Amino acid sequence: MRGPDDITAIDAGYVRPRMAAIHVIGHRGRAALVDTGTAHSVPRTLAALADLGYAPGDVDYVVLTHVHLDHAGGAGAFMRALPNATLVVHPRGAPHMIDPAKLVAASIAVYGEPLYHELYGEIPPIDAARVRTTQEGERLSLAGRMLEFWFTPGHALHHQAIVDHASRTIFTGDTFGLSYREFDTARGPFIFPTTTPTQFDPGQLEASVVRIAAYRPRAVHLTHYARVGDVARLADDMTTQVRAFAAMARRHATAADGRARIHADMRALLRERCLAHGCTMDEAQFDALVAADLELNTDGLLAWLARGSR
Repeated sequence: MRGPDDITAIDAGYVRPRMAAIHVIGHRGRAALVDTGTAHSVPRTLAALADLGYAPGDVDYVVLTHVHLDHAGGAGAFMRALPNATLVVHPRGAPHMIDPAKLVAASIAVYGEPLYHELYGEIPPIDAARVRTTQEGERLSLAGRMLEFWFTPGHALHHQAIVDHASRTIFTGDTFGLSYREFDTARGPFIFPTTTPTQFDPGQLEASVVRIAAYRPRAVHLTHYARVGDVARLADDMTTQVRAFAAMARRHATAADGRARIHADMRALLRERCLAHGCTMDEAQFDALVAADLELNTDGLLAWLARGSR
């Protein structure tokens, strides 16, 4: 079923249900994908496109918010499956899609080869002739529907948000944080920042969040996970937590057990905020949902400190 404004979230099938979304924007019989999940996401996405009435040749654009593999790992496989599509990517990310060898090697170094292949599958290169790099403020037409690209660093230097003026909504990738549907309550969605390595910068991230909120979008579309409203409140929550995370990192920067302290403080803050939001899940369920993000966030804060950002 098509979502509001002809924008549909498809579960990418990454790690667990409702962890990562691929968004389909439709207009006048043409379509664009925003983010791709992994190579394993292709069959389910093609099936979902068919259910929406789109053939593979109807997809004009595959748009990446950034090139972290949970967002872009499937780009090469999708470009093979979508014969008329152009890949649209930040100029800093394009080289890694045209020649993903360094990206693959770095990921294997982190995950090990068996887990890497289990998570991401094959990442084939993309012909440079099918890659379009964006400029800040550039507009692109999807059958007359205008999409505008904003460079939104803070999570990554190769990050961009996509403003859909027709719906007055924004595709924010990871810049506007993570909002898993399991945390929804009568008060609405719950959100928290993702401060993953290696390019997290709290000042840049806060500025990007403020920019998104200043547009006063009706909703934002998160890769993790899908459409959320109440954007002004969520933006305030994001900026408050970004500052708190940075303060935690600075506070424990010189401690021998600094990593453990940062991790513990961040977990305690998120748990406290979750309970105040009305979440009723027990600690085991809470930890199962946030454990991987806490590990990555801690690594990102440490990488930020290591760059001399105290």
